[in-house]
Amino acid sequence: MNTTLGQWLTTDRPASRAQARFVRLTLSFRALLANRLALVGLAIVLALVAISLVGPFFVGSPTEQVLANRLMPPSAEHWFGTDELGRDILARIVHGSEITVRIVLMVSLIVGPFGLMVGIVAGYFGGAVDAVLMRITDIFLSLPRLVLALAFVAALGTGINNAIIAIAVTSWPPYARLARAETLSIRNSDFVRMAELQGASTLRILLNHIAPLCIASVVVRLTFDMSGTILTAAGLGFLGLGAQPPQPEWGLMVAAGRQYVLDQWWVATIPGIAIFVASLGFNLLGDGLRDVFDARSS
Repeated sequence: MNTTLGQWLTTDRPASRAQARFVRLTLSFRALLANRLALVGLAIVLALVAISLVGPFFVGSPTEQVLANRLMPPSAEHWFGTDELGRDILARIVHGSEITVRIVLMVSLIVGPFGLMVGIVAGYFGGAVDAVLMRITDIFLSLPRLVLALAFVAALGTGINNAIIAIAVTSWPPYARLARAETLSIRNSDFVRMAELQGASTLRILLNHIAPLCIASVVVRLTFDMSGTILTAAGLGFLGLGAQPPQPEWGLMVAAGRQYVLDQWWVATIPGIAIFVASLGFNLLGDGLRDVFDARSS
């Protein structure tokens, strides 16, 4: 039965659309498994998600202050040491991973679909629609992402939710550009013309015929940019415009520990390592996904 299932999942002559999709997923998964660095990135990302989901149940409170234990070095009792208020850094790192995953997930759910729709609409219609949408995109692209995010946070106010909105508003233009380029290359294809001749609506063509062919490139770019989202969120927290005390956000922890970096190095260094490892995981995973979905990278 396993042999039969394996043949069904790897056949070069699928009998249905569903089987074709399963075959493609199987081959893509095998290609991903062949990339060792991508597996390292996948392991880091999965570990981050797992820690954010179940880790808080196994550590203490991230806000509990024990001034008698302030600035203690890493030990058996406090694996990552304690901060200037006696709070356990391990507990704050674990609870901070939940904030990081939430920011990455929310930003991705906003910028991916929005950028995709802007890009395919501009590429499919062309003309004045394309010109207007792309000039708006160019305006956002012409400004540094972090500076623009700072401006939006300053206007909206501090806090994690406002930081998510600010990061999302400044992150969608690359996806619009990418989706537009993909749409321009396929909008005059035979299958699109056939759908138009059969009377398919514009919305149906965009959603069923063009968008699926653009999703792979957008997902790869989105995975790469998740590390940038983490860094931007940490930057906002470091500057005091993102998460607010006593929330255990990693950038905020680095900012609080920078005055102790020479004598009590662990207070700022360990949150910085967490930011580095999470960003590295998404970069490695994105590189592997690019190899899987982009035939030109082979």
